[in-house]
Amino acid sequence: MSQNFETQAVRIQTERSQFSEHSTPLYLTSSFIFDDAEDMRASFAEEKQRNLYSRFSNPNTTEFVDKIVAMEGAEAGYAFATGMSAVFSTFAALLNSGDHIVSSRSVFGSTHSLFTKYLPKWNIETSYFKVNEVDKVESLIQPNTKILYAESPTNPAVDVLDLELLSTIAKKHNLLLVVDNCFATPYLQNPIKFGADLVIHSATKLIDGQGRVLGGVTVGKADLVREIYLFSRNTGPAMSPFNAWVLSKSLETLAVRADKHCENALKVAQFLENHPEVNFVKYPFLKSHPQYEVAKKQMRLGGNIVAFEIKGGVEAGRRFLDRIKLCSLSANLGDSRTIVTHPSSTTHSKLSTEDRLEVGITDGLVRCSVGLEFVDDVIEDLNQALNN
Repeated sequence: MSQNFETQAVRIQTERSQFSEHSTPLYLTSSFIFDDAEDMRASFAEEKQRNLYSRFSNPNTTEFVDKIVAMEGAEAGYAFATGMSAVFSTFAALLNSGDHIVSSRSVFGSTHSLFTKYLPKWNIETSYFKVNEVDKVESLIQPNTKILYAESPTNPAVDVLDLELLSTIAKKHNLLLVVDNCFATPYLQNPIKFGADLVIHSATKLIDGQGRVLGGVTVGKADLVREIYLFSRNTGPAMSPFNAWVLSKSLETLAVRADKHCENALKVAQFLENHPEVNFVKYPFLKSHPQYEVAKKQMRLGGNIVAFEIKGGVEAGRRFLDRIKLCSLSANLGDSRTIVTHPSSTTHSKLSTEDRLEVGITDGLVRCSVGLEFVDDVIEDLNQALNN
């Protein structure tokens, strides 16, 4: 019996205890016991599929991963303590010294640091292409290139990359296509359908949806996930059972939450597009977005992130934050509460102007993670902050 997204999110359950509970219980245990010596031997020899130790697997993390695997159309997956541990472990497990990455320049700041500061310690280099210069990707590929990497939509400028085109390039050159799908979630976009080999999420964001716990997950082809699992069971970036339990519960409401987030975000974007203090607005489902047609092709809806540029540069951005009354000032996104940030004076302030512009961060750019409040109240707050 085939099941749709919403049904999978609610009905996939890994196991029940002897009490036959309707809601999956918490399995707060570090380890699991064995019946006898032969049971223990066979289990560690992986002749049996069972839980050994919660750093390897746990009923709660298994349930969470099983849901993401089903939602993304993947074969297997592994859950991590954070989104960045998922990113790092994926690359560390699959790359060797001397390998090379080709990546979109528009990546999360910590991912950029991983590529430019830490992976080079192990002789792993990265070449970047701009989001509007995908035609240059093939010129960056070297004999030692192993991975083609992209976020879509990007953080924080909300650009959209054509995943099908990237997949075509990756297959032509025998590369792995790895996609960070954090902004879209499995509900709004499925990169595997467009040819991705692996998909990464920071579950901290929309998947949790309420700013409670940290988490990450990588799903995709079973042979690749096997390597990631083996690396991770030895290095220890595993998700905790409690966080997995919270996140699995969060997935039950992801579809209804994301629908409302997207509805609110589109209304906010349309309001901002007509505001005299705003130079431009970027939202994937606005017709003015440079990659609008691509977004419509590969996304169900436009997501909850709106990027817009305020007139007046850095100081105007700082004044805007000071005038906000309802919305939150926070470094997180994907929360039930609307959050605004001004990257040039906060999260990306240590970068040069040139480096910021390379990823679409102008001096007056504001990222708005639109929440689940009554949208007119959010718009009123943004309006008064822009007008004062």
